[in-house]
This record gives sequence, structure tokens and C-alpha cells, in this order.
Amino acid sequence: MLLTTPVFAASTEAVKPESGMVVAAQPAAAEAGMAMLQKGGNAFDAAAATALALGVVEPGSSGLGGGGFFMLYIARQDRYVMIDARETSPAAAGHGEVFESRSSIDGAQAAGVPGLAAGVDRLAKKYGKLGLKRVVAPAVKLATDGFTVSSRLAGMIEWRKAAFNPAARELFDKKPGEIIRQPQLAATLKQFGEHGAEVFYRGETALSLARDLKRDGGLIGLNDLGEYHAVERKPVVFDYHGYRVVTAALPSSGGMTLAHIFGQLQDDDLKRLKELDRDHLLIEAMKRAYRDRNRYLGDADFVTVPYDYLAENRLQELRDSIDMQHASPALDIQGVGEMFSEGHDTTHFSVVDREGNMVSATLSVNYAFGSGYVSPSTGILLNDEMDDFATRPGEPNAYGLVQGQANGVEPGKRMLSSMTPSFIIGPERTFILGTPGGSRIISMVLEASVGSMLDEAPPDDWVNSPRFHHQFLPDAVQLEPGFSAKLAGQLQGSGHTLQWLERPYGNMQAILLDRKSGRLTGITDRRGEGAVSRQP
Repeated sequence: MLLTTPVFAASTEAVKPESGMVVAAQPAAAEAGMAMLQKGGNAFDAAAATALALGVVEPGSSGLGGGGFFMLYIARQDRYVMIDARETSPAAAGHGEVFESRSSIDGAQAAGVPGLAAGVDRLAKKYGKLGLKRVVAPAVKLATDGFTVSSRLAGMIEWRKAAFNPAARELFDKKPGEIIRQPQLAATLKQFGEHGAEVFYRGETALSLARDLKRDGGLIGLNDLGEYHAVERKPVVFDYHGYRVVTAALPSSGGMTLAHIFGQLQDDDLKRLKELDRDHLLIEAMKRAYRDRNRYLGDADFVTVPYDYLAENRLQELRDSIDMQHASPALDIQGVGEMFSEGHDTTHFSVVDREGNMVSATLSVNYAFGSGYVSPSTGILLNDEMDDFATRPGEPNAYGLVQGQANGVEPGKRMLSSMTPSFIIGPERTFILGTPGGSRIISMVLEASVGSMLDEAPPDDWVNSPRFHHQFLPDAVQLEPGFSAKLAGQLQGSGHTLQWLERPYGNMQAILLDRKSGRLTGITDRRGEGAVSRQP
């Protein structure tokens, strides 16, 4: 099922894209990336600028105090690579004992060692053309001049402001229409532009950040910062019915879980199935894949995944256990899984340039506004990614299930993630996609990918159709508002327990590239405030 050499013989000879494009969750961030293309930069320069700008104008979702994954396609080399900028556990976190009495969500101690600075440094210096100082400039200007608080951001602030430390409260406790300016962050970004990752992890920024965290109860020390590095990894690559999927590798669980689901469905012709049967099958495959995700996956530098995790015969056995007429109760599926929770306040953007280089990037600070802690001297909002670990492995959780050691806390370890930046490569078109949404990210990418493969509806529908999700436990199908009531009733009639959600979820930003004509179609999620920026 998994491939090691991402080479795909498409049925059409590719032509270069007609222009460049950036699709991001905030217009100012899309414009920052587009400015790099207009200055003669490539997709990697644009991605670096977009990532840093998002951290300023969408501060509750990503930033220098967080991390993420950058999926790259380098056109001249016909090569895919993933830059892993996921956070790591500080040494003082031990094996999670500290979280027996302290929160892994709110406060300085909830932060993992940030990775975004190292990831952007690698992206701009190794793959970009313009240099770090130029790609940082838009973010510096946005942090200095400020931006207007939208009603969406104000709602996020209202929800999380109880967790804010005084520095965060001073910056972010604003109402719709008010301006957020971040002068300390602007200075930190300017230093980063001049000196790169060195100043962030071993220089003046590191000293200031470590001093603030030590004073305020954080776990990250100078040694933790000094030892951090971004890692280049081979993506997860697999084929399904004439499509190649290039997606995120561990410590993202997204790629392995997508491969697991599509592997179960290798012998199914989804196009021939009725909508009810198709959705039922996807839900049942999700259950089995999430069960294994929860039990076995973790940072591959620390954990050995079972050799037969994606073995064809094993996945076929799981498919054979699916009854097409009736839902399988989760606890009747052989094996034990555990509940897990991830923050939903992440961000995604997609980039293509005229040379055919592509970036799909998903970045996060975990929960809205991460830990709620801003380092006063640097202006950096810290993540709360420590909560993405199984912080108490071996102990029953609220559902009486034992959490897996595979994602247990260890110094230097990267916590498991669901972020799934991806490329879906068909015979004539490439679909670049990703989304925030915590544990639902994988099912959102799955459903949009299936939409692109079936091609039964306009591309806008692949991103904006109502979504459904099942993650093994709790044993319920989560349905977005707007999901077909008729179809929901039929699923319930098949034995599925339904959970209607009060609000939509996700914020997908995607690009569809027609490799035959070079035409680009940008698709932004109507659930958010995203924008498509096209190069003239």
C-alpha cells in the first residue's frame, strides 16, 4: 500500500500553471504570499511569507509559538518532501508526571518547544529565492501597523480570554472593529528576518523566551530550544484507483490514517455506490482506521509502528468485517482504542507558482490562542500542544479506556497530530488541500479527496459540502448543520448513532491545478474568512 518513490505516470503531459496562486485563511496573509511571487520569488518564498503573516493576523490559530507541516513539491526535481516543524516535548515534562496536577491546555507549562521558526527558516533558505529578510517583511509590517478584529476573531477571543496571561490580555482582549498591534512580536520577527532560526533557538530571542517561561512556570528551557530542529521527511504516498495521494508522514497521523481508509476500500467502486452506501462505508472505514490510529501511532523517531499496520491482508480483513446493512458498534471492533482530543484552531494555506512548485501547509498552536500565554518580552503566543500527547498513559480516561503509550510524553518527542496537508494527483489534475479542525481534519481531507476523485460535483462542493465524521470513540457520527436530513435518517436506520453539531467545522483552503491547460482554480471555505490571491 505505501510507496517509497513518489513517481506518478500521469496520462497527460503537464504544462506549467497559467499563473501563481495563494489561497489562505486570511486575505492579508494571502496578499503577503502573493507579494513574494510578484517580487520574483517562488512558491516556497510565498509559503514562508504566508505562514508568518497568518501568525500575526490570525493569532489564535498559528504563529511563531506554534508549529506545523509543510508539504512541498519541487517541480525541477519532480520531488515531494515534508518539512516537519511539529513541536517537541521539553525535558522538564518528563513522562507527563507534571500534568497530573497542572493543566496541559492553559498556561505556560502547556507549551511544547515551538517549531515554526525552524520550519520557515528551512523553507526560505533551502528552497526559496528571496532570502529570509524579504519574506518576513510583510509580517513585520502587519504586526507593527495592526489589523482590525473581525467578529469571528472576537468570538474566539471571548471564548478563550479567561486563559490569557496579562500580556495576552493586553494584546488580544479586543472587540470587533478594534485594532490589534503587536510591537514586541514585530521586533522579534525583524530579528528573525535578520538572523534566522539561530536567534530564535540559541540567541537573544531564545534567552528572552526562556527567561519569561522560567519566571511564569513554563517547562521550556534554553537547552530545549537549542536542541530543536525541523526535519525533512518522506511523505506518505499511495495509489487509489488511478489517483496518487501524497500526504503527511508521522508525527502526523493523517497520512497513515488516509492510507488505512483507502486501503480498506481498494476493491470498492465508490462511484457505483448509492450515496447512503458510500457514506456508510466511509464511516465504517473511519472507525477502524481511527481505532488503529489511537492505539499504534506516535512519533516515528520514538515509536515503532507494527510492520503489518497497512498490510493488504490485514486491511482486507477489516473491510470484510464491515456489514453494508448495519453499523458496527465501536467496541465490537476487535482491539482497544482511546479517546483523544486536539484543538480545532489551526490554519491551512495552499500555494502554486508559475514553475509548478506547490506547497500545502497546515500550522497550529492547538486550541484557540494556544496556551493563552504570551511571552511579554518577545510577543510570542505559546502553543498548548502538550495536550496532544496522551499525558497519562496507562490510566483509564473518562470513558474507562486506557490511553496508548505510543503517544506518551517523552523529552524531545513530537506529539501526534492530525494535520494532513495533501496533494491528490489525478490523471489530468492535481488537488492541493488541507484544513484545520483537530481530529476531524483527516475525515475532512478524506471527503474532499473522494469528491475530487468521483468528480460528480463542482470543485467548490468538494470543499463546502456538509461534512460527517467518526473517530471510533465516542461511537457517534458527527454531522454538520446542513447535512441531508433524509440521508441522516437512513444512516440512523442502519444503526448509526448521530450527533448533530451546533456549528460548522473546518476551514479548508485549496487549489485545483489542471495540468493539461495550466488553469488554476482557488477554493476557499465559506465557513471562514479566507481569500484567493491570483498572480496577474
